[in-house]
Order: sequence, then structure tokens, then C-alpha cells
Amino acid sequence: MSEAIAAKGEAVSSADSELVAGVTKQPRYRRILLKLSGEALLGNRQYGVDPDFCALIAAQVAKVHALGVEMGIVVGGGNIFRGLAAAAKGMDRSTGDFIGMLATVMNALALQDAIERAGVPTRVMSAIGMNQIAEPYIRRRAVRHLEKGRVIILGAGTGNPYFTTDTAAALRAVEIGAEVILKATKVDGVYDSDPVTNPGAKRYDRLTYSQVLAQRLRVLDATAVSLCMENDTPIIVFDLNEPENITRVVAGESVGTLITGGSPA
Repeated sequence: MSEAIAAKGEAVSSADSELVAGVTKQPRYRRILLKLSGEALLGNRQYGVDPDFCALIAAQVAKVHALGVEMGIVVGGGNIFRGLAAAAKGMDRSTGDFIGMLATVMNALALQDAIERAGVPTRVMSAIGMNQIAEPYIRRRAVRHLEKGRVIILGAGTGNPYFTTDTAAALRAVEIGAEVILKATKVDGVYDSDPVTNPGAKRYDRLTYSQVLAQRLRVLDATAVSLCMENDTPIIVFDLNEPENITRVVAGESVGTLITGGSPA
């Protein structure tokens, strides 16, 4: 499989396009960074990782991969441990953040297993050295994996405390040359307030980086948004629980909320 994908540098022709959900899709993006929260792996559980939901994510990843799209994934660790919450209860912030980084590697390994079961070659790369279970994150090596048709899962955040996995996603996206960041959430886009507690919350189709920062819309942290703004990296916020949404976003359909440097729609 890897050999066939490694030769995919040419544009996908209409004859090679995939039939997904009954619609022929052409990928709009060639290299993407998918940001998953740790909570996304919970499924219906209260704690830990739901193998069944991981399998559903893996199935979507496999479909996108079959389109010839190169994919990096950054996963959080909130389903296992939150350093900020621990710090609020008295734990040293740096210690809590490092424990959270280890949680992201646990999630990365679980996700790797699910994606490889779906038939897609995958590599876990960690910002913290743990050679027995993951490769060290080296930018050139990560790009080479992508070029060879492997999905890369980037664990341990940035390897530094006080930075979120959102910031890690923005940083890695810029480093590997991703064309877009796909931020998977539990809602179908960015709202002006919490749609769970406010039924009248307004949903945005498009936003600028400046609007997100000025209105303090809590979709990604300010550091991540600022990094994307400086490097003109678009962000698409979408609902992970909707079947085929990752494939639809990659195909260029209007899904969720698009955040760019241009004028809002």
C-alpha cells in the first residue's frame, strides 16, 4: 500500500477519485493537520478511550488517506488528565502539563492501533523522547513519512509546559506545511456563545483570525490562533460526530466554520 501511495504526487484524476457517501469527491487539500481533543476519544465513556469510537475516526481517516491526502494528527489528553485543572487544585503547573503530555501519547498509541487496523500505515512521533514506543519528532522525518503515504500522529504537545495541544497543532501544521488545520469538536462550528446552554447562540460560517481573538471565541487558544494568523494557515472547525465530515471538509464542501485572514462572509 505504501509504495502505491508514495507515487501519488500527481493530481488525482476524475478516474481515480473516490466514491464517498454516494458523492464523487476530489480532494481540495493535499496535506492537512487534524486536531482531535482527548474528549473526542471518549465516545460514550466517562474516562479513557472508547475503541469503537476510535474505529469510527480511523474509518474516516482511511477514506481521506485513500484520496491521496497526506495527514498529520495532533491529539489532546483531556480524556485522561488535564494539567491546568490539576494546577488549579494545587499541583505544580509544569508537572501537571508534563503528565498531560504523557496522556496525549497514550491516546496517540490507541489511535495508531485503530488506524492501522483500518489498513493505513501510521507512525507515532513524540516531542518527548520515549524511543521504545514512539519516534522522536523530527520535522524532516515527519515530512518524509507523509511523502511516503503514512499518517503521522504527533504526541506530547510541543514538549513544553504552558502550551496547549491547540498550539502544538498550529506549530506542527506550520512546520510540516499543512494547507489547513481541521479542528474536530462536538459542535458544528464556532458560536458566539455556548450553544449547549444558550439555544439562541449564533453560528458563524466564516470568521477572521482577528475576530476570533477580539471576541475571545474559545475555539482555539489565542497563541494557536496568532500563530495561524502569522503564517496564513486556515482553520476549519467542524463536528466530528457527523459521519463523513472529515472527508467532506477535505473535498472542499462548506462544513463548519472557516477561519482565515480574509473578510468574513
